[in-house]
Amino acid sequence: MSKLLRNGEVYRSLIAFVVLSLAAVVFVLIYDDRFLIPVICLCCGFILIHFITVFLRYKKISELTSDIDRILHGEENIDLEKYAEGELALLHSEVYKMTVRLREQQSRLVEDKIYLADFLADVSHQIRTPLTSINILVSMLSEPDMTAEKREQTVHKLYGLLSRIDWLITALLKMSKLDTGTVKFHQEKITMQQFIDKACMPVRIPIELHGQELVEAGEGELECDIAWSCEAVGNIVKNCMEHTPDGGTIKVTGKENALYYEIIITDSGSGISSEDLPHIFERFYKGRSNEDKGGFGIGLALARMIITGQNGTVKAENYSGGAMFTVRFYKTTV
Repeated sequence: MSKLLRNGEVYRSLIAFVVLSLAAVVFVLIYDDRFLIPVICLCCGFILIHFITVFLRYKKISELTSDIDRILHGEENIDLEKYAEGELALLHSEVYKMTVRLREQQSRLVEDKIYLADFLADVSHQIRTPLTSINILVSMLSEPDMTAEKREQTVHKLYGLLSRIDWLITALLKMSKLDTGTVKFHQEKITMQQFIDKACMPVRIPIELHGQELVEAGEGELECDIAWSCEAVGNIVKNCMEHTPDGGTIKVTGKENALYYEIIITDSGSGISSEDLPHIFERFYKGRSNEDKGGFGIGLALARMIITGQNGTVKAENYSGGAMFTVRFYKTTV
């Protein structure tokens, strides 16, 4: 009861009831003292009922405060349904919303922490492999009896490994920008044929070195962020090149209809295994049957992030001649 009286509102209400009761007693004494005892009993009854009601409400609020404190300290199995009347029901509703939000945030934080740990482990693993090779090659260069031809080959390998690390870091920076939402895609119009030519430009020389044939065909126009979309389609074409045998064919065709812009990339390789198909766009996933291809397994993941960030979709599947990737950028107006 002493805690209740320390509450300023309760204390002021007590003073108000006492003053009103004294006023009622004085009024009865002046006009008719026969009603003095009933008036005193009535005033005391009102005061008692009021303070019992306030005490019960104060007790409920104290219990709710205790439950909130337990929620903040991590306890989950707390029943808030007992607060189901008046203002306490409204307060219960808001506390329940807050509890759900806090649990969701805690769950996301735990997931982000696990994801970050896995991501850092993957990155360190991917960088450690070429760095180990670089250390071995550098130690070989220090040998005094190495021939000039062997030294030139070793230096060439070093440049190749360094370029791989540079590409990995660049790709990871792009992915981090997409993850944090700092990339703003700018819609530009370009003919489909020009876009395909631009997207395939970086892989033309490697395709020629492998003796492969690149077939391009585009109809209509395309509206997208040209630079980022070329990066995405170029990564898909590069993946097809790496999984197509020498002398094979890679086709890139594009067309436009009333709903979307569509780009289809196919190759004449062995296709995608059924166990790899559901994971083909996951980060650092290289596939059990493709571990010897030398890639990092992030090109397709980056491509999907770029495409989906522009209201698009990308799908991988097999067809009778090999693997097929279908990219669609949906139009905002029909």
